Amino acid sequence: MPSFPIVDTHVHFWDNEQVPIPWTTNVPPLNRPFGPDDVTLHADPVEIEAIVFVEADVAPGANIDEAAWVGRLAEQDPRIKAIVAHAPLENGARAATDLEALSDMPLVRGIRRLIQHEPDPEFCLQPDFVAAVKLLPRFDLHFEICIFHPQFESAVALVRQCPDVQFVLDHIGKPGIKDGLMEPWATHMAALAECDNVICKLSGVATEADHQNWTEETLRPYMDHALACFGSARVMFGGNWPVATLAIDYQRWVGLVDDALANASEAERRQVFRDTGIAAYRLG
Repeated sequence: MPSFPIVDTHVHFWDNEQVPIPWTTNVPPLNRPFGPDDVTLHADPVEIEAIVFVEADVAPGANIDEAAWVGRLAEQDPRIKAIVAHAPLENGARAATDLEALSDMPLVRGIRRLIQHEPDPEFCLQPDFVAAVKLLPRFDLHFEICIFHPQFESAVALVRQCPDVQFVLDHIGKPGIKDGLMEPWATHMAALAECDNVICKLSGVATEADHQNWTEETLRPYMDHALACFGSARVMFGGNWPVATLAIDYQRWVGLVDDALANASEAERRQVFRDTGIAAYRLG
């Protein structure tokens, strides 16, 4: 375990009474409120110094309310230092209304419009979507890529079309771990790493495996490849809490990342667990 406080760059909070989040009704273990006190309890004895909240796929039209609610949570818990909010980028230029409203909130650093559930593998290459992504630098925002591995080729193409946009890849691109698939995910990861405007989030790995039967040996080839492609300066730790609890507890995930960094220097370990996240989200 790290001997220093960590920065968790991927945490969700939700409460249906505050902001509607319909999908949790179909996932009983997650169908309750989750807040800052819960992550403190679940992470113990790991000390979390800073938290980046990532949008939690709320009901359509509730994205501004979600970001505002998390901003109020941050007033009570100063560990919440940044927000990645949802915006309807498929609306093209019309998405600027949401982007402007969100950029006025002091903690909003980036935008995530979930791609993973879109049936069209080229959804993110639609002209309106690309045009909206290209708007993000105007608002000092980055784009957070959340895909399943069959959408990876399109995600690489999106990044190549937007060289002035900063990107973060969530959950190492969600490889097909449950089915034992390395390719073409591994090739796509290497191609994405060639784009110097991308940072990789080491998060959400266990949830892509068989939730009940994975082992460290199941996950390590994917973790090792992500680290080899991007290097410690472009990889940051994410807990993907509480979604990750479907497959792994917080302490075990931190331990697995620490094990993957066993041969790294102390500076490289701090880079992954702290410094990359601090820089990427401008935590100061």
